[in-house]
Amino acid sequence: MGVPTDLVQAPVAFIGGGNMASALIGGLVQSGRPAAQILVVEPWDAQREKLKTQFGIDAAAQATPALARAGLVVWAVKPQSFKEAAAPCAAHVSGAAQLSVMAGIRSEAIVAATGSARVVRAMPNTPALIGRGIAGLYARPEVDAPLRSAVEALLAPTGATLWVEREADLDAVTALSGSGPAYVFLFIEALMDAAREMGLSEAQGRALALATFGGATALAEQSAEPPSVLRERVTSKGGTTYAALTSMQADGVRQAVVKAVRAAQQRAAELGDEFGG
Repeated sequence: MGVPTDLVQAPVAFIGGGNMASALIGGLVQSGRPAAQILVVEPWDAQREKLKTQFGIDAAAQATPALARAGLVVWAVKPQSFKEAAAPCAAHVSGAAQLSVMAGIRSEAIVAATGSARVVRAMPNTPALIGRGIAGLYARPEVDAPLRSAVEALLAPTGATLWVEREADLDAVTALSGSGPAYVFLFIEALMDAAREMGLSEAQGRALALATFGGATALAEQSAEPPSVLRERVTSKGGTTYAALTSMQADGVRQAVVKAVRAAQQRAAELGDEFGG
């Protein structure tokens, strides 16, 4: 997918140069965008040096008038730092489109802070760092099709994208896929704990757990059958899988997972109220 020409020629600016910004910057560099066409504001010396070493980018420690050249500004700071970071940038970025990868900061707050109504919010997750993420996207009505395409192209190297029509749905995306890798890691940890209890080594438990998760996910992706059918196919009544699933059902594992994800959704909504309603 190509980036629309009006955004190809203008620099892309990143406010914040941490891990998620670096993943996006890496994609831009790999696609052929010159380092001079990537502007970064990053207050931490070590991170600026890392960007210089990795991508050849001379990041600025604070906002400068050069930001006015940007066609797209990517907000990649922590939610609690947004207002402080936006204040010195506001005078320079009102003519640009805005892309936020911050959890909880609603588009109205971004419009108010930047003076630009062309705002897209993205909720990526950490597998984006290896190109296997998925990002939920929401666009304000002022965002046109070329800008949507530009955002998709920018995020493409980090994984898949999924548009939602209601901004409130990003709270659900945050709870499910944004926080979701941690749920998977917890389950992997539990499988490794079980492996140790059964006498396997940590290395053996890790290898078996990771391969099982990766393989099962790949099978589900490639199958036209829903996960429930795939589960039933490996569950013979009276067998080992049946014993494990019966135990999980008795402990309310499914209900506990749903409850946990809903708790994350509620917290995402609270963050929106707290950091920029």
